Amino acid sequence: MFLAWLKPYLPRGLYTRALLILILPILLLQLGVSILFINRHFDGVTEQMTDAVSIELQFLIETANQAPDADTARSRVADIADPLQLAVSWPAAIPGQTRARTWSDFTADAVAARLRFRIPQIDAISMIDKDFVRIWIDTRHGPMQIEVNRRRVSASNPHQLLVIMVVLGVILTAISFIFLRNQLRPIQRMAVAATDYGKGRITHYHPSGATEVRAAGMAFLDMRNRLERQIQSRTMMLSGVSHDLRTPLTRLRLGLSLLDEDDAAPLLQDVDDMQRQLDAFLDFARSDHGDALVRVSPQQLVRDIHGDFQRARAQLFLGTLSGPDAPVPLREVAIRRALDNLCNNALRYGSRAEISVYVTDRAVRFVVDDDGPGIPVDRREEAVRPFTRLDPARNQDTGTGVGLGLAIVSDIARSHGGVLRLTESDSLGGLRAELVLAR
Repeated sequence: MFLAWLKPYLPRGLYTRALLILILPILLLQLGVSILFINRHFDGVTEQMTDAVSIELQFLIETANQAPDADTARSRVADIADPLQLAVSWPAAIPGQTRARTWSDFTADAVAARLRFRIPQIDAISMIDKDFVRIWIDTRHGPMQIEVNRRRVSASNPHQLLVIMVVLGVILTAISFIFLRNQLRPIQRMAVAATDYGKGRITHYHPSGATEVRAAGMAFLDMRNRLERQIQSRTMMLSGVSHDLRTPLTRLRLGLSLLDEDDAAPLLQDVDDMQRQLDAFLDFARSDHGDALVRVSPQQLVRDIHGDFQRARAQLFLGTLSGPDAPVPLREVAIRRALDNLCNNALRYGSRAEISVYVTDRAVRFVVDDDGPGIPVDRREEAVRPFTRLDPARNQDTGTGVGLGLAIVSDIARSHGGVLRLTESDSLGGLRAELVLAR
């Protein structure tokens, strides 16, 4: 229960957590030393020193009280006080209120309590002067004031020890953090490389650090290389299949062109459908791999796509262009392909569509709305799977394809560290497709 309550307040960064692990034991050690050593040692030493002085003070008091008159008392006390290094005076009266100590004097209360315990005749004690302890006692021959050097009744205040502990703690923490940072840097570099790869960027990374960190780094590089090889193999395989099939398709088209136009028309349509399917397979296999990462203005990209559809007299309208119009790192060809797919889907199943873009510090969000029939909530996850066509939801009679359009867009989004979200359009009432890319 305690850990569950404390967890939201703990730091989340690796550096801050490591720093907390480093500093917390040092603070606990200093606190323990302060309590055990300062309280016990300094209090014990102070009691012993105060007891020794109280014996001398008790002897002075008894000497003064046993003297027959005031002059004799002062003479006898002076003879004893000088060798004992005690300054004795005889004031007219004992001060009514005295300031006992300063706020920073940690042992004054222990000294005063011990002296009063050992010498009940004491009327007042003042330790406002850190160098002396002033004591007032009412004897038979009048008030007597005794000044005792502070070093004789208490150990030195532990300020020096505390300062040494703090300074050494800071120095040791700084040295430890330097070594700890060298161990954390390889982990941080590996995290950056993994994050960049999730966004479709291959960052140079060389494993370093402790043995375990290097092993994890090598495993990450092996995994990344294996994924790259699999992607390249898939792309090369489908490219080869597409290339090999295009030759017989071309021969078929040439052969059909020699036939009667009425007889060849259905067959030519079949050849065109096969050609589109091959292109769709190749687009899905290619995704955005091999596309260079360049700095592109998302707003300008949306304007260009809108202009292309406008020249084709398509009902694609320009929506909101929000955020700074500044270039961001994107795979331009892949993003353009994804947006073209979304816009074509929107116009295929609806009469009009709208494209917008929202740029923030953390993400770029492309939005395509249409006024078509939309996709039911329970089938939106299925819609982005490869080779899936939702007949009842998207009116298959008005569209053609193999069900790879949204799958290609979703794959491009994931390669940029983003996601494709399908929701209901607030503006047009149909489907809203949001291509969200992490920056």
